[in-house]
Amino acid sequence: MPYSILRPARWSVLFTGLVLTSSLLASALAQGRDSVILPAGTRVLKDLAYVEDGHERQKLDLYLPPGDSAVPLILFIHGGAFREGDKADPPALRYLEQGYAVASLNYRLSQHAVFPAQIQDVKAAVRWLRAHASAYNLNPDAFGVWGISAGGHLAAMLGTAGDVPEWETVGGHRDVSSRVQAVVDWFGPTDFLQMDAHRTPNGQQHNPPDSPESQLIGGPIQEHPELVARANPVTYVTADDPPFLIVHGLDDPLVPHHQSTLLMDALLAAGNKAAFLSLMGAGHGGPAFETSEITNTMNNFFALHLKGEDRRTRPSGQIE
Repeated sequence: MPYSILRPARWSVLFTGLVLTSSLLASALAQGRDSVILPAGTRVLKDLAYVEDGHERQKLDLYLPPGDSAVPLILFIHGGAFREGDKADPPALRYLEQGYAVASLNYRLSQHAVFPAQIQDVKAAVRWLRAHASAYNLNPDAFGVWGISAGGHLAAMLGTAGDVPEWETVGGHRDVSSRVQAVVDWFGPTDFLQMDAHRTPNGQQHNPPDSPESQLIGGPIQEHPELVARANPVTYVTADDPPFLIVHGLDDPLVPHHQSTLLMDALLAAGNKAAFLSLMGAGHGGPAFETSEITNTMNNFFALHLKGEDRRTRPSGQIE
């Protein structure tokens, strides 16, 4: 599989900007995986309410590996165009056998509440998990997040907007930080107003008033640029953001690849650590994102930033 450097990043220890060849155009939004067989001894705690007496969607599932030592946590945020999706069977469960705890959460969808309800929910979940870290043997200083599509948007928001106090108004434990230490963003949108200008031929339109983005902010995006800016993770980028790993298909018909380019450019301009993997020929998720190259890169990313383990190797054929 050929590699080429797509763009530089201020992250010399991790290969960045790879173009991975794939002929598969994946189907939209489908995570497409069967239930995972959990490692022996895994504790599974379902439907934990991270907001007391809250909405039915304000719940998470927590998977704990065996053992008594404090372990890093990977929080998974599902996709679904902000109007569907569920926390069941998250792909992050594969990290249990690597010694991570995994939390998968639901959040209020656009038919329940408009933005910023979604990021308020995610932040409430992080605070709840950190406040209960000792009870569940979690390392409160090693929280990572992985989001896909709409979940990628929320993961990016969580990474860049850790210092937005107005979004800490849902749920309890408001004296506890909602910051995370590592972010993996799979093809999440950023600036809704630029999506149609960069969409693929016959790709989904985003300007209509019934688009997922318009429903999220509560009105047609072209008529509410101030609300779009408020929902853009780039708006909140600062130099102290956590490391990012961004993965996006160049032929994505739902979320244009350019959306991740905007985020990457902003992170680098602010001096943050960030890596951007563009998948040639790939669409909106699917098996093209499950290659050994992607899996190993994610494994190495979380190991470095949540465990302090540098176990990376460079792929053969990489251009320096």
